Amino acid sequence: MAADETHRAIEAVFRIERARLIAALARLTRDVDRAEELAQEALLIALAEWPKSGVPDNLGAWLTAAAKRRVIDGARHHAMRERKHAEIARELDEERDMSAEAVEAALDDPLGDELLGLIFAACHPVISPEARAALTLRLVGGLTVEEIARAFLSNEATIAARITRAKKAIAKAGAQFEVPRGAELQARLGSVLEVVYLIFNEGYAATAGSSLVRPPLCGEGQRLRRILAGLMPEQPEVLGLLALVEIQASRLTARAGPDGRFVPLTEQNRARWNQLLIRRGLNALDRAEELGGAGGPYVLQAALAACHARARSAEEADWQRIAGLYDRLGRIMPSPVVELNRAVAHSMPFGPEAGLRLVDEIADAAVLRNYAPLPAARGDFLFRAGRPDEARVQFGAAAALSSNERERDFLLARAAACSE
Repeated sequence: MAADETHRAIEAVFRIERARLIAALARLTRDVDRAEELAQEALLIALAEWPKSGVPDNLGAWLTAAAKRRVIDGARHHAMRERKHAEIARELDEERDMSAEAVEAALDDPLGDELLGLIFAACHPVISPEARAALTLRLVGGLTVEEIARAFLSNEATIAARITRAKKAIAKAGAQFEVPRGAELQARLGSVLEVVYLIFNEGYAATAGSSLVRPPLCGEGQRLRRILAGLMPEQPEVLGLLALVEIQASRLTARAGPDGRFVPLTEQNRARWNQLLIRRGLNALDRAEELGGAGGPYVLQAALAACHARARSAEEADWQRIAGLYDRLGRIMPSPVVELNRAVAHSMPFGPEAGLRLVDEIADAAVLRNYAPLPAARGDFLFRAGRPDEARVQFGAAAALSSNERERDFLLARAAACSE
């Protein structure tokens, strides 16, 4: 193999192994920055050695062993002044002569604790959701700061600052880079699932910019939730998120018309929905419910998505079941946004006046004050109730609040239609 081909192969392997390598090193050093540095050093060692010695059979184990040897060398260089360094060095001295197979086996455990530990650390509750998302994409997704900034329509300085603050917060919190157990696992799992869904949802329904979707973020969200499902296959809420994202991803190509125009769920061509993703989602939902998770928030949201996935048209959807599922979701995950969606759901089987009554109950919620979907929903209810003049005002207000150009164009078009 030519040297440049070997280099490309090494870099491809590194992209695959990077998250797991950083996870193992972060758990060892308790320092995310140092773990990233060591992973990069292992890559440089591979680039120097593999073209001469050949690509080893156990690539991940080789990279991990090389990085761990750097930890040993660093500990020795500093004369092992700190007791922790001495302990690490003694442990790693025992591993230094291990075979690649032995190192690989040592990295594996039933829960994939090292990679999971990194995910739980990156999604630590002491960090803001936005910073958690950026750090997760950097450490687990392997995206550069530039790529993350582009995906979130932000600037590199802002994203870099978020990541730096997140790392400092993790260090200050004394994160152990380990998977919590028992009640603590359940308490922390929600933070992890929230971040993964935030990443996917920002790609699925971009909050700003000229595009309705951001495929790179959707792809990363799907990849992360598949990692979680692979590592935690018996957690109902993990499977619920898996089901929810699979079913939502099935609609991506139908969310926009040929001209890029936004197409709402009720008007989408369901023949364009990806049936393979729908089947995967429904299978994951069935498994989550078999495990007793039917009442969890992500399983309930997946059940809502499944109602649409099983219907051949919006008219054939079981809207009474959808409204009932939103009633249950509102009780276990109360929020004005859930209540707004509940109002939309109730307006379908029970009429627009039912939707209006429900939105009036949440109209003063602070979180909805500048939230475009609130006046958009009210505009839809008013239009369907035969009050076009009032509806036009609401659609105009929603358009003024929207930061997404395609969504804004759709709302302005609906406002104009009220005058026809």
